[in-house]
Amino acid sequence: MRAVLELVRAPAALSVPGDMLAGAAAAGRPATPGLAVASLCLYLSGMALNDWADREIDAVERPERPIPSGRVSPGRAFGLAAGLTAAGLLAAALADGRRGLVRAGLLAGTVWAYDLGLKRTAAGPASMAACRTLDVLLGTGEHVRAGGLMALAIGAHTYGISLLGRAEVQGARRGTINGALAASASAVALTALSCRRGSEKPAGHGQAAACALLAGYVALTGVVQAGLRASPDPDQVRRAVRLAILGLVPLQAAGVAGQGRLAQAGALLAALPVGHWLSARMATS
Repeated sequence: MRAVLELVRAPAALSVPGDMLAGAAAAGRPATPGLAVASLCLYLSGMALNDWADREIDAVERPERPIPSGRVSPGRAFGLAAGLTAAGLLAAALADGRRGLVRAGLLAGTVWAYDLGLKRTAAGPASMAACRTLDVLLGTGEHVRAGGLMALAIGAHTYGISLLGRAEVQGARRGTINGALAASASAVALTALSCRRGSEKPAGHGQAAACALLAGYVALTGVVQAGLRASPDPDQVRRAVRLAILGLVPLQAAGVAGQGRLAQAGALLAALPVGHWLSARMATS
């Protein structure tokens, strides 16, 4: 079981339900648990497929990963990816009908295209960002345009993660670090703009909470990314990637709180210490 949890990067999965909550909040519609299940299944499928596709490279660069270490067979990893994809599509269809199935299908197609071909091309970071953007839009229902800014914010953050992820083995160059910092800054600006334009409560505790959460996001991700300028070695890059993945949580929570949904934002934040604890014990990148 531990090997499977490592395969699907279980700690990082804690950042997934917030996509749906952020999208639903920005669109002004109720959260749909079934769509959260769908996005979680599709995320886990992508993680398993990623390791299946990278099994030969990981045998050289990351021999401790579940497949090259022999703890999970390639066939089992691929079967898990396919099964989770099917489960995600079914959950989306049950939760939001044809619209949910179509959006989940687009997300699943992008995930598989990334893992099987786009990841190692120039389009890799953009396609990874598209996966998270589509995941947020999955939660917006019929109000997809209203959730656009928040979707782009989370997509921008993911673009920065993908840039750094490419430098985990050999270390980061200055241009890579600057690109990640620019992506994080864009995520902050887009989230703030989303809160101002679509807030259910334009002033008060929701807006104050959103500002505080965005400050926490900068402290968790931006400061560590900036520190890579002085120490861009692979270990520090991997640490920055792990923290950036967890940094999605305060970013999502800021978007949710900015719409006046403080209880949901608090629920998202409750997952953060669990993610820190788990990420210290198994690989998330």
